[in-house]
Order: sequence, then C-alpha cells, then structure tokens
Amino acid sequence: MSWETRGVYGPYYTRSRRVDGRVVREYVGRGPLAEIIAQADEAEREARRLQRRREREQMEQDRRLDETFSTYSAGVDELLRSALEAAGYHQHKRGEWRRARGQEDS
Repeated sequence: MSWETRGVYGPYYTRSRRVDGRVVREYVGRGPLAEIIAQADEAEREARRLQRRREREQMEQDRRLDETFSTYSAGVDELLRSALEAAGYHQHKRGEWRRARGQEDS
C-alpha cells in the first residue's frame, strides 16, 4: 500500500496482497481515483486495527472475569470443605464426601 514514483511518470498507487502464500504487487493507478482508493484502503486498515484492539480488550476482560470466578470458586470449595469436615464427613479418594464411621446422625 504505497505511492511510488519511477522514471518520469508521476506517483502511482500500488497495493500488496497474498496469492497462494506469496506477496503480489497490484497496480491500482494514479490521479484522483487512485487517491480515493488509497484513502479507502487506509480506512479499511484502520477498521481492522480497531477490531483487533477491541478483540484484545475483550480477551483481557474475559481473562479478568475468569480469574475472579476462579478465586470465588476456590473460596466456595474451601468453605464447603470446612463445613463438611466440621459435620464429620471426609472425602473418599478425592471423590465423594462420606460420613465418618461411628458417627451418629444428628
């Protein structure tokens, strides 16, 4: 995406694009029409930059929310563990909670 000047001719606008994994330069033209196309290309690039920025911000917000939820979940797990152990239960092989033997039901 650049304006180039070669030889005696005035500046002309070209843009690069990928075709089958390699970069190909495409001649767009010169004059007022080329200027309009160059401005449209720049607007499109800016829109893509803004979209990537919004996506990064959303990912960061999701990461913070996930972190908050993980902290909350760990706190709830610890509270549940404490309550069940205080009531005489134990966790069998890191699985289900069972009442300890010899304990009477309240």
